[in-house]
Amino acid sequence: MTKKLLFQFDTDPAPSVFDTVVGYDGGADHIAGYGGVTPENVGAYVDGTIYTRGGAEKKSTAIFVGGGDMTAGEAVFDAVKKRFFGPFRVSVMLDSNGSNTTAAAGVALVVKSAGGDIKGKRAVVLAGTGPVGMRSAVMLGKEGATVAITGRDQGKTQKAADAIEQRFGVKVEAIEAKDETSRREAIEGANLVFSAGAIGFELLSEEAWKSESSIEIMADYNAQPPMGLGGIDAMDKAKERHGKIIYGALGLGGLKLKLHRTLIGKLFDSTEQSFDADEIYALAKEMA
Repeated sequence: MTKKLLFQFDTDPAPSVFDTVVGYDGGADHIAGYGGVTPENVGAYVDGTIYTRGGAEKKSTAIFVGGGDMTAGEAVFDAVKKRFFGPFRVSVMLDSNGSNTTAAAGVALVVKSAGGDIKGKRAVVLAGTGPVGMRSAVMLGKEGATVAITGRDQGKTQKAADAIEQRFGVKVEAIEAKDETSRREAIEGANLVFSAGAIGFELLSEEAWKSESSIEIMADYNAQPPMGLGGIDAMDKAKERHGKIIYGALGLGGLKLKLHRTLIGKLFDSTEQSFDADEIYALAKEMA
């Protein structure tokens, strides 16, 4: 039987252990990880995947692009696809820092809790300049929400908003929010609030959000205490707190891991699969 080989191209110096474990759990028989991958050096790696096997065997080779930098990952993902031509191609997936699968799971569950429709709602992604926050903003915008992302520096936040619009055609407002007071002001009138900040940093205290009557649903991507949103639990899954539906990181994590594993399995269905934000989110909505 032809072995299912997954080649992990990571933009960080060393391949992600997390992605390796999930790759095996998703059905790969063997994973070869490469660190420090760039658009300039990835070509030789891709050639090794497309010029070896032929016929039906070729679908048992696939590529996963990861790493902590979404911009770098996007560049490698594009370089990989440009190397393909005719039948010389394999399936490929982009999930830098778990951003696509994490954001897809979070937004899909929030949309489900909103009755399947968030058109016209105001969504704010706190600390939204990182990979998960930016991808969440894209998915929310494509669902018809009016989206804003916050960051501590206006220039960096605007740059992230511009990158979202350039790549996905989604208009996002950039808000500078250096402290809790400014973050509290940013969520005034918001219906949906996501927390996508770094580990170990509380973005909003419980007092800051519990009395904001416009908020319907909140989701926090941070699984390690302190939570990004004070007063919630990482295990919260559609838990009602202060009249709002709450999702903690581990409440979202079950769908995220299931989604990630399922996508790895689908990579080996054919040589034609290409999974980025849109494709991953579409599957997340089905699975949610």
